[in-house]
Amino acid sequence: MPNHEHIYKTQAEQYDLMISRQPSLLAVIEEIPPIKGQDVIDLGAGSGRLTSVLAPHAKSILAVDASAAMLEVNAEQLTQAGLSNWKTSVADHRNIPADDNSSDVIVAGWTVCYLTSSEVPNNELNLEKIIREMKRVLRPGGTIVIMETMGTGYETPHPPKFLTQYYSLLENKYGFSHKWIRLDYRFADLEEAERQARFFFGDDLADRVVVEKLVTLPECAGVWWLAV
Repeated sequence: MPNHEHIYKTQAEQYDLMISRQPSLLAVIEEIPPIKGQDVIDLGAGSGRLTSVLAPHAKSILAVDASAAMLEVNAEQLTQAGLSNWKTSVADHRNIPADDNSSDVIVAGWTVCYLTSSEVPNNELNLEKIIREMKRVLRPGGTIVIMETMGTGYETPHPPKFLTQYYSLLENKYGFSHKWIRLDYRFADLEEAERQARFFFGDDLADRVVVEKLVTLPECAGVWWLAV
């Protein structure tokens, strides 16, 4: 399996190209909290998957990520779009660089899992710290929206076993509502599908892409949300 931390630090542009093959998440997010005129924090913002679609509608947006390389790609896209209502910050989810009661919406896409999977030491404590920080920076009535994988290469949810405890805690301990959506990758051709699958998901899935000719690679995603 490829080292995602290494990818985020050294191959941000290729990662951004891969996720550009998935549909926009603006409508999915806005079904939960409206973004127009809101102060938004994008945790694990990366190369801008969510930042780029939310920033044009938000009052302000703070993009936070542990990878400076990812945030450079993010900032370049926001600049090219002519936007000025944004900031970026290299930081850890357990110490969000924002004042108390300073935001209306927090989004966190495919990121909290890296500190809360069952393979990570102190995963439950990490989740507790992250949720506490999210609530600290949100204004009363603010909303948290978390998105994570529910399985790549599947048409119905098949969450990785090392994430099921984390998902259960979100729903049963912290009271998040939940749904799942399809978020398929639609590549230009089989060559691109194989290359991108091998780059991020590893040889097993890439070999399956070739055998099954998966130019469209199925992806299920979970959406969890909580009003505080």
